[in-house]
Formats: sequence, C-alpha cells, structure tokens
Amino acid sequence: MVTGGASGIGEAVARRLAADGVAVAVLDRNGDGAHRVANDIGGLAIAVNVGDPVELTAAIERASSELGGMRYLVNNAGVGNLKPLAEYTDREVDLIWKVNVSGTFTALRAAARLMAGAGASATDGRSAGGGAIVNVASVSGVRPTRGEAPYSAAKAAVVALTQAAALELAPSIRVNCVSPGFIRTPLNEILAADDAMRSQIESGTPLGRVGHPAEVADLVAFLLSDRAGYITGQNVVMDGGSMLTSAQMDPVLGPLLEQFG
Repeated sequence: MVTGGASGIGEAVARRLAADGVAVAVLDRNGDGAHRVANDIGGLAIAVNVGDPVELTAAIERASSELGGMRYLVNNAGVGNLKPLAEYTDREVDLIWKVNVSGTFTALRAAARLMAGAGASATDGRSAGGGAIVNVASVSGVRPTRGEAPYSAAKAAVVALTQAAALELAPSIRVNCVSPGFIRTPLNEILAADDAMRSQIESGTPLGRVGHPAEVADLVAFLLSDRAGYITGQNVVMDGGSMLTSAQMDPVLGPLLEQFG
C-alpha cells in the first residue's frame, strides 16, 4: 500500500513495486490521480484523507481485504508550507501535523495489526512472514530549513516514529525511513523548471544535479525487499550529498583549496 501514490515519489514507488510483481493499493486524496495510476499498474485505487484516522484505517483494512492481505506499506503522503514561523496559522500547522505525523502513525498502527502473527522466522534467521514498512520523511527533518518549521518538526517526528516502530514490531516487521533531498516532483517543478533556481540548487549538491522520483522508488523497493532483511530502524538520507556541505566553512576553505590545487 502506498499513501500519496497519485503523483511524484508515491507514483514512482507504486509503479516500481508493480513492475516487481507486487499488487499495489494506491491511496491518495486525489481520487482521479489514484485511479489513473492504479489503472496503469493493475492495482487498487482508494480515495482517502490520510489526515483522518478513521477514514485512513478503513481504507487500509479495505485494501488488505481486497488484495488478500498486507505485506508492504509505504507511508509517503505528506504536505508542507513555506512562511516565517510566526506567521503560520493554527489551521496550517494542524494540517501539516495531521497528514505527516498522525497519518504515518495511523497507517503504522493499522499495518501492525494486519501483519501481526505472520512473522515466523525462517531457518536462516530472516523473517518468513510479517512484512516491511518504509516511511518517507525529508532532509528537512534531519537539518531544518528556514520557513518550514512545522514541516521540519513533523518529518523529524516521522524519523522517531520509524525507530520506535522498528523496536516494537521486530522481528516480524521491519520499519525503515527514507529522507529525500530535492527531488524533481510536480510539487517543486516551479523551482526545477527555473534554470537559475535549479542551477543554484545543483551548485549546492556534490553530485551536481537534482534527484528523480524513480531513484527514490529504487531505494524504497530495496528496503522493502528481502535484500534488506537485516536492516531496520534506519533513516536513509538521499540528497546527492547536499547535507555534507557547510554554509559556514565551504565558502572560506573552498577558495583556499583552489590556491593549493
């Protein structure tokens, strides 16, 4: 099951998992978009408000029933905003928290119940049943960015939820987290399509480019697979190395390094 699966990273994940032979339920508040993706991949579409615990729980239970069980969950749905901290309204903060944190928690809880009892260990020590969960956070939850205070706090909470769930749900259910940096999705296309803005972003990224949804989908697919059978409770940052740079020292040491080069 993939929340926020109608576009961007969620759509890429749904398509990648379907290509791997997984029956995918696409959950999104955008019902038309969810049906478009589900129709393309032969999956199940459910229009749902991830921020509503009752509605989301019912959607996950329905998807599990119609697909014959639940083995994988990708908590991808998220929402953010950009404005000075003091100018956020209660309604804006509440929405960010409900979708990013409460939605992730609700889905984790539902998945834990549906996957419970299916995790007898194989002879090689790996889980023979149970399942795997990947939560999508953000580099903003690891290193907060200006103008995204509630979003940064919410994504930091998603990382903490990942670690707590990994402890409680082991050994039958693995739970990991992916924190993307700048990924070219419809939500930030306005930045990526602007040559000057994109160039500025790329100049601050050691790999020299922006990321693509398919690359995040590849990582998610790996973390869900048996190839990652000994990985749980981890937050994998996928940002092209951008968090390695230092706004304090790079502008000073860079020119000095060039003198020695």
